[in-house]
Amino acid sequence: GKELARWERPNGLDIARIAVPLGVIGIIYESRPNVTADAGALCLRSGNAAILRCGSESTHSSRAIIDAMRGALKAEGLPEDAVQLVMTTDRAAVGHMLAGLEGNVDVIVPRGGRSLVERVQKDARVPVIGHLEGLCHVIVDKAADPEKAVSIVVNAKMRRTGICGSAETLLVDAAVADDVLPKIAAGLLEAGCELRGDDRARAIVPKMIEATEADWSTEYLAPILAVAVVDDLSAALAHIGSWSSGHTECIITEDSDAADRFFATVDSAILLHNASTQFADGGEFGMGAEIGIATGRIHARGPVGAEQLTTYKYIVRGTGQVRP
Repeated sequence: GKELARWERPNGLDIARIAVPLGVIGIIYESRPNVTADAGALCLRSGNAAILRCGSESTHSSRAIIDAMRGALKAEGLPEDAVQLVMTTDRAAVGHMLAGLEGNVDVIVPRGGRSLVERVQKDARVPVIGHLEGLCHVIVDKAADPEKAVSIVVNAKMRRTGICGSAETLLVDAAVADDVLPKIAAGLLEAGCELRGDDRARAIVPKMIEATEADWSTEYLAPILAVAVVDDLSAALAHIGSWSSGHTECIITEDSDAADRFFATVDSAILLHNASTQFADGGEFGMGAEIGIATGRIHARGPVGAEQLTTYKYIVRGTGQVRP
C-alpha cells in the first residue's frame, strides 16, 4: 500500500504507483533453519504468503519456528496459513513447487548450493529470484592504500569463507604488485588461506600454487583465493567482465576517478569501493534481513528484503475524463 510515486496529468487525471505483494512465494532451501525465520518474516512483512520447503537436516527446527509464527498469526486474528511448511522432504515436493502448484505459487526463491539453484532455474515454470554463485572479485588499484588493501582483502576472503559474498579472485595492478602483494599474501597465508596465482603473481609470492583457468570460474566457498597480477585497471575490468557471476565486486583505491570508472563499467548487483565484499548482505544494508541475493536484471537485484518482495500497480483517479 505504500505510495511510490504520484503525479497529475494535464487532463486532471491523478495517477499513483502503489506497492503490492508479489503473492505466494515458494522458498526452497537446504540446511539452515534461520532461512525459515528470515524468509517467513520477510514474506509476512511485505504482505505475501510463504510456502517453505527446507532440507531434511533442519526439519525439526523449521517446524518449531513455523509453529511459533503460525501461533502468533492466529493470536492476532490473522490467517495462520499465510506461512506454511512443506512437511515432506521427498524431492518430488520440489518438482510440484517448481511447477507452480497448479497456479498457486507466484514466485520461487532458491537458497542453497549450485545443484539446487541450477535445478530450480532449469525446471521452474514460475519466475525465480536468486543467484547461481558468487564469483566475487577484489581489485587492488595502483592508487590503493596498502594498509587498507591488506585489511580489506583478508576480511573479504577469510571472515566467512562459505558465504556468497566471500571474495574468490584478487586482481592486483602491476604498478604496485611488487610492494603490496607480498603484504596481502602474508596476511592471507597467516589466516590459513591457500593462494593460487598466475605466473606474475607467483613470481612475486613463490608460495602460491599455480592457478589454472578453472580457478577463475570457481566459487570455492573455502579458504582458497585465486590471484592475478594485471597490467592496469582496464585489464582488471576486462577480467571481471569475462568471469564475474554478477554478484559482488570491490575496488580498493584512493583515486575517485578510478572508483567512478569501476562503478560505471562493472555490471554486478553490488559494487563496493574501499569496503569488504562481506558487506554484501541485507542486514548490513539496513534491511533487517534478506531472503537472498539476486543477480538477475529483472525485478529484484542485490539483497532481497521486504521491499524487493513487492511489485506495484497504478491507481488512476478521474473526475469524468474520456479520451478524445
